[in-house]
Amino acid sequence: MHLEKRVLITGGAGFIGSFLCERLLEAGATVLCLDNFFTGTRMNVAHLMGHPRFELMRHDVCFPLYVEVDEIYNMACPASPVHYQFDPVQTTKTSVHGAINMLGLAKRLKAKILQASTSEVYGDPVIHPQTEEYWGNVNPIGPRSCYDEGKRCAETLFFDYHRQHALRIKVARIFNTYGPRMHPNDGRVVSNFIVQALKGEDITLYGDGSQTRSFCYVDDLVRGLISLMETPDSVTGPINIGNPGEFTIRQLAETVIDLTGARSKLVFRPLPQDDPKQRQPDITKAREILKWEPSVELRDGLSKTIAYFDTLLADRNMKV
Repeated sequence: MHLEKRVLITGGAGFIGSFLCERLLEAGATVLCLDNFFTGTRMNVAHLMGHPRFELMRHDVCFPLYVEVDEIYNMACPASPVHYQFDPVQTTKTSVHGAINMLGLAKRLKAKILQASTSEVYGDPVIHPQTEEYWGNVNPIGPRSCYDEGKRCAETLFFDYHRQHALRIKVARIFNTYGPRMHPNDGRVVSNFIVQALKGEDITLYGDGSQTRSFCYVDDLVRGLISLMETPDSVTGPINIGNPGEFTIRQLAETVIDLTGARSKLVFRPLPQDDPKQRQPDITKAREILKWEPSVELRDGLSKTIAYFDTLLADRNMKV
């Protein structure tokens, strides 16, 4: 008899986690979605609540968990500067204690576990584009370091558990992801620009807008994460998962204005401390090992994201 996989997703009610829940349910898995609702919301998974193979549990990964699963996707951690700098000590705890607790669970269950790491481990890079072999350029005492160093430490823990306990691990380094269900107030450029444009406000750029980012649509990213989880045990990563198409922040703002038809002007503010000037993944390994590359063009992905925020803002205005 074929037994379906039981999969735990920490941070499962978050932006990326909720799409991961959907895809795994579609693939026939039983999904246990774990979230403390700091940045995730029940609204993101409300449409899954009646599904017979879906379960939602309120829990903080900083505390041990006792469940029975076959695979773990450790996605839990606030991922935008506004949220992770709100309580930096808790952010570090979420990355480090959360990793220890989930690795301990995986060890007990002999489960396979994937860590959602980040391009932030590269800091403000001096190598471009960033390959997985690059050790990064992180300020360990700056305001962003709670997230950068927390994620770097989580990677350390994953590889030490792998070496010391032969744990089956996967580490994905996620580059800027966008799409529907992004938090409207998370301070990230895509959601910021779209919300400002839809409200008819001026669009705020930090610095001169020449800094670059590579934006990956959420559907592409989730496909990459699942592909990594399904690789043989010999594949541990880290593997960059992101879109190598590089755009300046100013280009992004101008594209959003074009797609929304807004009359917003560009307003410039000082660049925050330690904000990376360039960010672009080298996805050679993802292409070769996972047979994965992104397929959604920026304009197409932005159009879907704008439609989501348009509906969200309209609903909020109706409730006021």
